[in-house]
Amino acid sequence: MIKPFLRWAGGKTWFTNHIDNFLPQAINNYFEPFLGGGAIFFYLKSKNLIKGKCYLSDTNEELINTYNILKNKPEELIEILKKQNNTEKEYYKIREFQSDDKIERAARFLFLNKTSFNGIYRVNSQGAYNVPYGYRQIKQMYDYDNLLQISNLLTNCYFSVKDFKKIAEKICTSDLVFIDPPYTVAHENNGFIQYNQSLFSWDNQKELAKLLIEIENKKAYYIMTNASHKSIEELYRDSGQRYTLTRASSIGGIGATRTKYKELIYTNQKTL
Repeated sequence: MIKPFLRWAGGKTWFTNHIDNFLPQAINNYFEPFLGGGAIFFYLKSKNLIKGKCYLSDTNEELINTYNILKNKPEELIEILKKQNNTEKEYYKIREFQSDDKIERAARFLFLNKTSFNGIYRVNSQGAYNVPYGYRQIKQMYDYDNLLQISNLLTNCYFSVKDFKKIAEKICTSDLVFIDPPYTVAHENNGFIQYNQSLFSWDNQKELAKLLIEIENKKAYYIMTNASHKSIEELYRDSGQRYTLTRASSIGGIGATRTKYKELIYTNQKTL
């Protein structure tokens, strides 16, 4: 099984153990408008469950650029990655580095993702990445064989920087849309809630509820994850079937305690 190549706060690797219970019998095209680390996409694609094309998008330009470079120029990217060193001095040097070269930008993105504190992607009001060094002891930063396998897997995949509301234009019958938005409201002790409210507002949640209706009207399928919270349950009360799953916290850090969180799953597909 091909592994996701990014560390991603709020990633859905845990959900790969459950998603088979929510899948339709056949998937035509696949859409994922909050791509992030892409755990669900990699799971479905590597199992050949997607028959058509994959339309993968996010508003993070550096993330989408990295996927595009890995798809189209993996060897050139790997050559730069092999020259990187996991030291604090190099971390801050690369963090400050700016380039118009898309391959260099992708290499920078991957390095910061591997070596930063908890792999968080965060920028300041000027748009500058400002996450501190993570002091991770890593024997090998990159699995180059896995990166090359991923590059081959990305055939028939199309990446774009796009607002989630615009994906409905291409959706057709029997397509599947996996939706994993930044969580707007806190479930239990979500430490990212203050940041996420500026990233994905309550108004965005309302627009997302409208998107689910559009997907349904197109006779396509959706699977959405969201925070377990009464306000979410109320907003999406008419959105397909709701299920509750429990997961372990994926964000640690110094002094942090790992605990269990509930997550809501919404789908218009009859489950097993």
